[in-house]
Amino acid sequence: MTAKKYDLLTIGRSSIDLYSANVGSPFVDIKAFNAFVGGCPTNIAVGATRLGLKTAILTGVGNDQVGAFIKNFLLQEKVVTDFIPTITGTRSSAVILGIEPPDRFPLVYYRDNCADIHLNLDHVDNIPFADFKAAVFSGTAFSRDPSRTAMFYALELAQKNGVTKLLDLDFRADQWDDPRSFGVVIRTLLPQFNIVIGTEEEILAAYLTDINQVSIKHQQISAPEIKGNIEKAIQHIVDTGVDTLIVKRGKEGASIFEKGKTEVKVPGFPVEVLNVLGAGDAFAGGFSYGYLNGWDLYKSVRMGNACGAIIVTREGCANFMPTLEEVMAFTDERGGL
Repeated sequence: MTAKKYDLLTIGRSSIDLYSANVGSPFVDIKAFNAFVGGCPTNIAVGATRLGLKTAILTGVGNDQVGAFIKNFLLQEKVVTDFIPTITGTRSSAVILGIEPPDRFPLVYYRDNCADIHLNLDHVDNIPFADFKAAVFSGTAFSRDPSRTAMFYALELAQKNGVTKLLDLDFRADQWDDPRSFGVVIRTLLPQFNIVIGTEEEILAAYLTDINQVSIKHQQISAPEIKGNIEKAIQHIVDTGVDTLIVKRGKEGASIFEKGKTEVKVPGFPVEVLNVLGAGDAFAGGFSYGYLNGWDLYKSVRMGNACGAIIVTREGCANFMPTLEEVMAFTDERGGL
């Protein structure tokens, strides 16, 4: 790819993540929390930076200590924070998580009047899109205005400046007035993206017709059960004209879909799970690293799988993203990429 000042821009939510310090305890019995940094685009930015990409983030923070906490961490991680506005009258976002491995992770969002959903057209205008190779958008950033309109504008500027556009579907049902609204908005967006990344559940969510298709147990907002025909939903996305659809399938790895081509299955790396939160973001960071370094899709997805596998063995998200050296050592021990 043509040399540019930055490799990657990530856009959307950021938060302070308060994760249970009592791993295995039911939520009602938690005695303490550890404070980390999170939010899909924030995790991706940190993950990509630790691997070696020059990464910037567009998110919003409030004029509060939580915002200072988030920005301080990103600065320490060498993520470019030049484009993060402090938005008066808003609060930085917060998330609380219980950790009950292997499959129960209750999640509570505190996003009323949160800063990143107040990103606006002026904030987007401050981004020098011509300086970026690629940009990752997150689905939640399209959930309401003014962020929604700002994201459409960012897409327009990215297209105008030849920026590769990636969409992480990032479906969080409780962040939409109606879960079906996610699909209505996402279906409008899909043709504008080069690469779309999502879990099977997120892909099904893009084609919701009945609210009863969604079931969230134990307040696991990030892991809903969604009924539907996954093969049809995948084909619908491919037919929109996106260059590449990547379906994350957990321990099974991931699949690559391109129009007119057969599915390519990319195996994962089996590990013992401690915390599934952040796995998809680690995947996106790893994939972006490979893709922006000119790797083929298979190897780039394999890199994403490795990063995701590493992060599920760790306590949190952004704070625990692996370095390139850690990923290479991990994969070398398991047959390589």
